[in-house]
Amino acid sequence: MEALIKTQKIKESKVGIAEWQVLSAPARLITLGLGSCVGIAIYDRTFRIGGLAHIMLADSTQFNDKNNRAKFADLAIPDMFNEMVRKGAKRHKMVAKIAGGAQMFSSTDRHLSVLNIGQRNVEMVKNTLKNLNIPIINEDTGGNYGRTLIFDLETGEVHIRVMGRGIKTI
Repeated sequence: MEALIKTQKIKESKVGIAEWQVLSAPARLITLGLGSCVGIAIYDRTFRIGGLAHIMLADSTQFNDKNNRAKFADLAIPDMFNEMVRKGAKRHKMVAKIAGGAQMFSSTDRHLSVLNIGQRNVEMVKNTLKNLNIPIINEDTGGNYGRTLIFDLETGEVHIRVMGRGIKTI
């Protein structure tokens, strides 16, 4: 007699550029194309509630058009944090992992290297998380290559896929 094994289907949901999403386990949140953009995975280990944001720009105060708040680190992260709390996550249980913030185009022109969007994005993400009292427990930032981020809400693991470099778990 064959044993029937009940398997739980895991929901996979894509988070696009300038979007964020909050789900509960069992689920995976996936974002592609992290170049100078930064992926922010925030997780409540106890309730297994997680959020993933894919931000493009650091500081919304530098722009007039703020219709898409998820585009900016200083707006997207607090918005996602508040949604996590609304869904039952506890502030003091949250931790973060971040990836991205690459400098995708190198230049010998000093003026262009000052505009390092990736580095500015990472700095704003870190400052925003610090202001929310969410510790960053791991990161994979910088470099000059793009990343795909897969956030497993069952385990809290974040898998980073880089073309030609394999998969790294943070």
